[in-house]
Amino acid sequence: MQVRAEQLAAQLARSLAPLYAIHGDEPLLALEAADAIRAAARGRGFTEREVFTAERHFDWRELAHAAASRSLFGGAKLIELRIPGGKPGPAGAAALEAHCARIHPDTLTLITLPRLDRAGQASAWFTALAGAGVVVDVFPIERARLPQWIGERLARQGQRASREVLEFLADRVEGNLLAAHQEVQKLGLLLPQGEIALEAAREAVANVARYDAYACGAALLAGDLARYVRVLEGLRGEGEAPNYVLWVLAEDLRALERIHEGLARSRPLEQLLRENRVWGPRQQLVKAALGHLPRAALGAALERAAAIDRMVKGVARGEPWDELVKLGLRLLHGSQG
Repeated sequence: MQVRAEQLAAQLARSLAPLYAIHGDEPLLALEAADAIRAAARGRGFTEREVFTAERHFDWRELAHAAASRSLFGGAKLIELRIPGGKPGPAGAAALEAHCARIHPDTLTLITLPRLDRAGQASAWFTALAGAGVVVDVFPIERARLPQWIGERLARQGQRASREVLEFLADRVEGNLLAAHQEVQKLGLLLPQGEIALEAAREAVANVARYDAYACGAALLAGDLARYVRVLEGLRGEGEAPNYVLWVLAEDLRALERIHEGLARSRPLEQLLRENRVWGPRQQLVKAALGHLPRAALGAALERAAAIDRMVKGVARGEPWDELVKLGLRLLHGSQG
């Protein structure tokens, strides 16, 4: 069984599975999911806890021994297994499959690991985990969902904010969810319960946003010019290489152009998305971009990207960061008429 992190609380309220495996991209949400499972386990009598970290030279027989031995105090036992690298290796894979085949009712297993790629999720050992219990998928909070996420956290501490304030807060903490969590807690300490005014939020919240090149591409696909420029400025200030940002943007533009070409030949959209490796939440961004970024505009933008590439390599004159801003301006303004 697989659930998203935001569905975990409802699943735990219904029942406690014998095994949970948490994997994903966002450390804060993964930590909170693990804490929720531990709390549910304590509430159901799992009073003993053993923790293992499967790093290099880990003896996988320890997992089997922990599963076979009963609690010293006669109660139920929680076994935690952390796999920091995400790859257990042949011995670990065999041990995990064997563990899933013989889970004792007085034992609950909690496994944490980073997000696995498609091959990892299709492996026999990961399939065994999903068959034996619950796999918790932890996805990053997309920028569009961030104001709602902040609002929910504020509500837990008796505070609320207008959409304007929530958008301001999201801009200040984007790409840094742990810092976002800390800033929300800070608001709870500094400000009284009730409505949070914009000016009070400005004074209390630091600018802790962190950006990556893929956030820049997402802003361009979404047609959000203000955010595109803001992310570019953030990347430039953080010392990101412009050639990497250009590569990410160009890959998005080429994928859109290929999908446009396929649609013109009456090929199914879902098949085109798979062929161009457009997965998960990015699918909605790409589908929306197909509506406001016509094929001709994409061709012109790719020509501009090639010119910026020559600037990056020093064979043409120009400032790459400024030209990246202009690329977005021309693409989005041109596509809007």
